[in-house]
Amino acid sequence: MPQDSPRDAPGDTPRARLRDPFAWIDAHHERRLAAGLVRTLRPRPADSPLTDLAGNDYLGLTRHAEVTEAAAAAAVRWGAGATGSRLVTGSTALHARLEEELAAFCGFEAALVFSSGYAANLAAVTALAGPAGDGGPALLVCDEGNHASLIDGCRLARAEKAVVPHADPDAVRKALAAHDGRALAVTDSVFSVDGDAAPLPALAGACRAHGAALLVDDAHGLGVLGEGGRGAVHAAGLAGDPDVVATVTLSKALGSQGGAVLGPQRVIRHLVSNARTFIFDTGLAPAAAGAALAALAVLRREPQRARRVRDIAAELHRRLVAAGFAAVRPDAAVVSVRAPSPEAAVRWAADCREAGIAVGCFRPPSVPDGVSRLRLTARADLSDEQVTAAADAIIRTAPAA
Repeated sequence: MPQDSPRDAPGDTPRARLRDPFAWIDAHHERRLAAGLVRTLRPRPADSPLTDLAGNDYLGLTRHAEVTEAAAAAAVRWGAGATGSRLVTGSTALHARLEEELAAFCGFEAALVFSSGYAANLAAVTALAGPAGDGGPALLVCDEGNHASLIDGCRLARAEKAVVPHADPDAVRKALAAHDGRALAVTDSVFSVDGDAAPLPALAGACRAHGAALLVDDAHGLGVLGEGGRGAVHAAGLAGDPDVVATVTLSKALGSQGGAVLGPQRVIRHLVSNARTFIFDTGLAPAAAGAALAALAVLRREPQRARRVRDIAAELHRRLVAAGFAAVRPDAAVVSVRAPSPEAAVRWAADCREAGIAVGCFRPPSVPDGVSRLRLTARADLSDEQVTAAADAIIRTAPAA
């Protein structure tokens, strides 16, 4: 007797076969639509007429001639892609040089480059949590305002977790005191939603009081904070310390793409052998590595760009507060302005675009406190006239409270 086919399997019915396995997606979409939370893609033109206060090109280097020429030259010499993972064929002389330059510039012993900042954070958190048997169970202490990549890393790690109130060293200290074993505190240096800075020296003190390590995502600090843009960890006097690890992205101040982990040599050695997003991911494209190297050279030569972007952020904040808006004082390049509702934030951002200004729009669930915002990012290459016009447009198009 012939075997039953999958279509005629025992217990199978026409109703079961016709059930739509993705019907729930439509219902989910309708709920998001009703709440004003549907996201859409808007491809940007190569030459946009808008003044960009939405992207993360903090130093204005993504179109810098030296950076784009270095990217093109690297693609011609090394090819369009890395061709494989870093452990197979994806490491080039460019990658090695970039790691050396990043470590030296930021003040760390060593560095390891990844295909994105997100991958770098997943690698650092999961690999440094380590197996439970190595020195007892690990504890990850995570700031509730951390970037999604750090939160996802904590979720993926095989460790105990403690989520603590935002930028609260005492809460970190209490969480560490209640744990017996290895521990790692995880924080952004500059938080991406409001642009406020973490109290890094106090966090380091809390960690050291309990023998814990500190991992800092310096994505929004590199190129903006510290001496010549060396980052928030460097500015806090923690760069190169044996119990501190930092992650950075190459896609913001350096105008390229990719990420890196910076830290003691033994930490980097551990990541090479244990970090899954390093071992199993294709390496960073040579063009991105070449661009990041060129951007670092420009920043070394023109350290005033870091000061300029901070000054512009402060001026945007000053004008908005003077006009009566609830704007968070920027500690780096990000200026956050609260909106009355998700719908109002979307409408405000659209009206800004009509006025010639591109701004970011943050709504739940991207914001941990459920408050919708416009997110403005300063750029070092904006003129004073552009900053004034942008602030005026944002104020003029604001929705009623």
